[in-house]
Amino acid sequence: MGEARIIDGKGFAAGLRARVGEGVAALKAGHGVTPGLGVVLVGDDPASQVYVRSKEKALVELGMNSIDHHLPATTTQAELLALIDALNADPAVHGILVQLPLPRAIDTQAVLGRIAPAKDADGFHVVNAGLLATGQAGATIPCTPWGCMLLIRDVLGRDLSGRRALVIGRSNIVGKPMGQLLLQADCTVTMAHSRTRDLADECRRADILVAAVGRPEMVRGDWIKPGAVVIDVGMNRIPADQPGKTRLVGDVAFDEARAVAGAITPVPGGVGPMTIACLMLNTLTAACRAAGAPLPAEAAP
Repeated sequence: MGEARIIDGKGFAAGLRARVGEGVAALKAGHGVTPGLGVVLVGDDPASQVYVRSKEKALVELGMNSIDHHLPATTTQAELLALIDALNADPAVHGILVQLPLPRAIDTQAVLGRIAPAKDADGFHVVNAGLLATGQAGATIPCTPWGCMLLIRDVLGRDLSGRRALVIGRSNIVGKPMGQLLLQADCTVTMAHSRTRDLADECRRADILVAAVGRPEMVRGDWIKPGAVVIDVGMNRIPADQPGKTRLVGDVAFDEARAVAGAITPVPGGVGPMTIACLMLNTLTAACRAAGAPLPAEAAP
């Protein structure tokens, strides 16, 4: 068996963004509506600033409106909730994104719960989580798991029925919705986490393995079932060979795993670009729903 196919998340995301751009143009031409995303950043966390800039740049490139609110770290919870209320009421805002993490003095769940479910671009609201969990239409799907699902389908096709899937990680942002999407696709799904016994053995049974645990190179090559599709959501910085330098690695030992797997996402260049592309998709989808326009092809499971 040769080395695994390297899944080109960057290339796939570029194609998805191009299709979203076409959808934006069609919505403008057919309904006179320009999708708008309210982007809220509180404080001056350097990583958050980088993420927000990349999201705002992508919006502009695709012809959408980026409605930016960069607030000081001293912003109170009441002030932030008032801003969200205003964005909820603004018909030019079709999606709202509050960049996490928020300052410690602010209750993150209270803030996310204040966003109108129809404008919840990240898909974190409990209403959207409930719609996804119960398999009902209209859910906004969190961007990272949806990006993972699109990559899995690109490798294996739409019919995933009967395949064994393992998700390592049970966060509300990635792990749980990833498991729900795989269940809806008729996979046999195992949810694993830090307290799972015999995790390596669980991995060896999986046709589809999604690692989203936040531990650098935890999943070793001999944990992988030969021919499995491995989706590595991890983004971990570890010391590089040069003093004072770091490098980015995933949750999977890439060089080991690619010798066994059938297909694998690299880090960087795998899941990361899909997250922003799916945020653009969610914003377009919300605008189409508001305008009564046809939804994008990739909008739903």
